[in-house]
Amino acid sequence: MGLQLPGGSFVNPNTALRDLLTVEAVRQVLKITRQGKTYTPIGEIINERAIVNGIVGLLATGGSTNHTIHLVAVAAAAGIMIDWSDFADLSRVVPLLARVYPNGTADVNHFHAAGGLGYLMQELIGAGLLHTEVKTILGEGLENFCVEPFADGERIAWKPASSASQDSNILRSCDQPFDAEGGLRLVEGNLGRAITKVSAVAPEHCRIEARAKVFATVDEFVDAFKAGSLNHDLVAVLPYQGPRANGMPELHKLTPFLSVLQNRGHSVALVTDGRMSGAFGKVLAAIQVTPEALSGGLIGRIRSGDMIHIDAELGILQAEADEGSFEQRPQCDPDRSTSQFGMGRELFTVFRAQVGDAEAGASIF
Repeated sequence: MGLQLPGGSFVNPNTALRDLLTVEAVRQVLKITRQGKTYTPIGEIINERAIVNGIVGLLATGGSTNHTIHLVAVAAAAGIMIDWSDFADLSRVVPLLARVYPNGTADVNHFHAAGGLGYLMQELIGAGLLHTEVKTILGEGLENFCVEPFADGERIAWKPASSASQDSNILRSCDQPFDAEGGLRLVEGNLGRAITKVSAVAPEHCRIEARAKVFATVDEFVDAFKAGSLNHDLVAVLPYQGPRANGMPELHKLTPFLSVLQNRGHSVALVTDGRMSGAFGKVLAAIQVTPEALSGGLIGRIRSGDMIHIDAELGILQAEADEGSFEQRPQCDPDRSTSQFGMGRELFTVFRAQVGDAEAGASIF
């Protein structure tokens, strides 16, 4: 998006190059603030093209689903409206070029060594998938970011990004992607709208229909797993994990247990109004359900035994009440006191009361 120095996120701390990048970042800031002719406020950098570029970068790298909240909030702060339909539509045409955890075993250091962001942006620009006519902290044009930093004595210098991937198991060209699509899906139905990431989910697991098992907390789910009571097909449902309820804590702890159940041959999935930062790997998960339970979302009326249908390919997120109708049920209202007080949580009460839904960026804009 042109907001930081090229490669700045991929150089490890406590190295000479990292120190030089820090100095260069400060020098760049001073240059911008002292010379009016080069002054480029963030409001001139973030526009519709920059937001689309951010989404494309997310999809091409198989990046975190947290960005389906963050980028919406950034766009809203700039007066730009996007929603999850935009992410899903772009995902259908943006190829997956990187295999980095959780989509693969490589980490970001391997990604950088394979060519990194400079190579990736070069590929996407060449395929016409990024807007180049944008302002950045380095001036006009996104082509300025198809470079890698290196130390030239006591100054930072730049060299062209590699023209070929250094490891095709980690980073590939647009001509030979890992997948023709970015792997992000919007699912919707009577439960609302949710995001699911299928870039690491096997095709046979992209559609799940099973009975719900509702849990108030992650620990309650883990206890049930350890007690051996989850050895069957199920959709784990965790309501009241949204921004208004408890600020959306990371639910990644669920991942290994759900994976074990799936490896045992069970059809399993997750539905929650919370978040899992995209690292749920090979298990189908409909996350960030909007509206959340505390805003009256139907997810708060699901009971254990209800039938849940999730289809990532057809975009379906549907629930059928086991008895009666959802409208006749009260919202479940679990004890949320432990998420409201202690460790400074009470300081955020006013924000939880005012924050919007996840699809609106979980922000107060």
